[in-house]
Amino acid sequence: MTTPSSPRAAAFVETFALAGRRLTHLRKVPGRLLAITLNSLITMLAIGYVFKGAVSVEGGGSYPEFLFPAALMQVGLAGVAPTAIAVAMDLKGGLTDRFRSLPISRPAVLFGHTIGDALVGFVALAIVAGIGLAVGGRVHAGFPALLAGLAVLALFLYVMIWVGVLLGLTMGNPESIDGVGAVLTLGLSFLSNAFMAVSQLPAWVRPIAEWNPVSSVTTLCRQLWGVPVPADDSFPAQHPGVVVAVTLVVLFTAATLLSFRRYRLA
Repeated sequence: MTTPSSPRAAAFVETFALAGRRLTHLRKVPGRLLAITLNSLITMLAIGYVFKGAVSVEGGGSYPEFLFPAALMQVGLAGVAPTAIAVAMDLKGGLTDRFRSLPISRPAVLFGHTIGDALVGFVALAIVAGIGLAVGGRVHAGFPALLAGLAVLALFLYVMIWVGVLLGLTMGNPESIDGVGAVLTLGLSFLSNAFMAVSQLPAWVRPIAEWNPVSSVTTLCRQLWGVPVPADDSFPAQHPGVVVAVTLVVLFTAATLLSFRRYRLA
C-alpha cells in the first residue's frame, strides 16, 4: 500500500476513510437512516392525507402535491440531531481525543463525519422522493427540474449536517440533544410555509415565516417543479433562489468555522 505523496492528498484519503467509518457504523445501527426517512414520510403521508380535505391550497393543486417539497426539506432538518448526537458521543467517549493523538488532518475528522452523514441523508432523500412521487407528489417541469430541486435539497441537507456538528460540539451531552433537535425541526417547519401558505398563518408569524430559510428552500423547489405557489409579495417569496444561496453560504461558513474552533478547544 502506497502512502499519499502530499499533505493535501493525505487529508483527502483520511477524510474518505473516516466517512467510510460512519457508513460502516450505519450497517450495524441502521435505525438512523430509518428515523430520518420515517420523519419525512410521516409528514407526507399522515399530514398530507389527514388534512388534504381541510387545507385549501392557494393557487390550485392538491395538498399532497403542495406538501411534497416540504417533506423532502424535512430530511435535512431531521439529520441535525443524529449528527449532533454522534459527535457528542465521540467527544464524551474519548474518541475525539484519540483522533487528535493520531497523525491525521484535523479537518479530515469533521469533513469525514459530515460526508458520511450526508451520504446517509442522500439515501433517505432518494427514498422519500420515490415514495412521495408514488403517493401524490408531482414534478410538472420535467426530469431536469426534479434533479435541480434535489440538488438544492442536498445542499441544504449538507449545511444542516454541519449545524448538527456544531450543536454536538457545543452541547457535548448526547442525552440533551434529542430535545433540541426536535424543537429545531418542528420550530423551523411550523414557522414556515411548509404546511400552508404564509397568508394562512397568524399575523405575528408571517414575517418570521417569510424570512425563514426553510420557506425559501421549499418555495424554490415548488417553483422548480411547477407546483402552484401561493401569491406572496415579500422579497424571499419573489427571489427564493437568492435567499437560499445567501443563507446556505452564510450558514455553511459560520458552522464550519465555529465547528473547527470548538473542535480545537474541546
